[in-house]
Amino acid sequence: MRHYITVGILVIVAAFGTYFGLDALELMPEAASAQAGPIDWLWNYQVIAISFLFALIVVPLVYSLIVFRRKKGDTSDAEHIEGNTNLEIGWTIAPLFIVMVFAYMGSYSLSEVRRADPQAMIVKVHARQFSWTFEYPEQGGFMSNELHLPVDRQVLLQMDSTDVIHSFWIPEFRVKQDVVPGRVTELRITPTLINLPSQPYKVRCAELCGSAHYSMESKVFVSDESTFQQWAAEQLAAYAAAQTPEAKGELLAKNNGCFGCHSPVGAALVGPTWKGLFGSQVQLSNGTTVTADEAFILDSILNPQATIVAGFEGASAMPAYAFTEEELSYIVAYIMSLK
Repeated sequence: MRHYITVGILVIVAAFGTYFGLDALELMPEAASAQAGPIDWLWNYQVIAISFLFALIVVPLVYSLIVFRRKKGDTSDAEHIEGNTNLEIGWTIAPLFIVMVFAYMGSYSLSEVRRADPQAMIVKVHARQFSWTFEYPEQGGFMSNELHLPVDRQVLLQMDSTDVIHSFWIPEFRVKQDVVPGRVTELRITPTLINLPSQPYKVRCAELCGSAHYSMESKVFVSDESTFQQWAAEQLAAYAAAQTPEAKGELLAKNNGCFGCHSPVGAALVGPTWKGLFGSQVQLSNGTTVTADEAFILDSILNPQATIVAGFEGASAMPAYAFTEEELSYIVAYIMSLK
């Protein structure tokens, strides 16, 4: 009996030590949404269960190795022990009960996370390799490559992908949702903390989506309602003012992730830079040289694999975009303007 009491005390001590040790590590980032509450609540109870089970396994194992190890010179047979039916029934029923409890807790947490507000603001999320674009239909339909949200108001994200499967994830909001080509998936978030402009949250892609998956991030800003509406009004005014072909082309390129691969300022990225491209002599991978005129630029967008610029043979294939002829003319005009 002495051993049972000693092991029991050590299990309790080790379980508490493990739990508070894990809690001190602050494994979870700052909770910044209403959905984070039930998720963190469930996570906390899971850590408690993990800590107890860890102690329940490790403590008796280590204790037995130390206390009951064979003494030097002892060649006698060990004591024969028969199975214990009551113990086996107990450690079958107890885990089953615990699993059922956690199943209920999980379903409750999920229902709280997915609780819908009929007045939720809609934001459309467009994913592509390797960028995020956000459309605000209720604020005039403008688009942004940054996600701006009002605090304490539920937002319904309607998400689609133009190429492969992506996964929308903001760690501070906890929730995560796959973004699948050919369908619209939804996610509800209710920001509860205003962050500083100098410390934005980040949208991350949590699904391996290609060679530049690591860079598929966008900034997230949470502000009060008046600040958000002021930002939306400024964006709408800027969107309405962009009426020249070059300005429309820049906006299209920005909102469709083109700058993730093609720099407009001369930097070397996944693809060739657009700065100074128009009218220049471009050496191709087959050894020939062509003049980058309007026809060449248009053909490079429509048939990116037909003519590959030297030095970019191993680059990822450019995603297929569904631009209209008018939109293509805007993008070409913008590229031509980058001297």
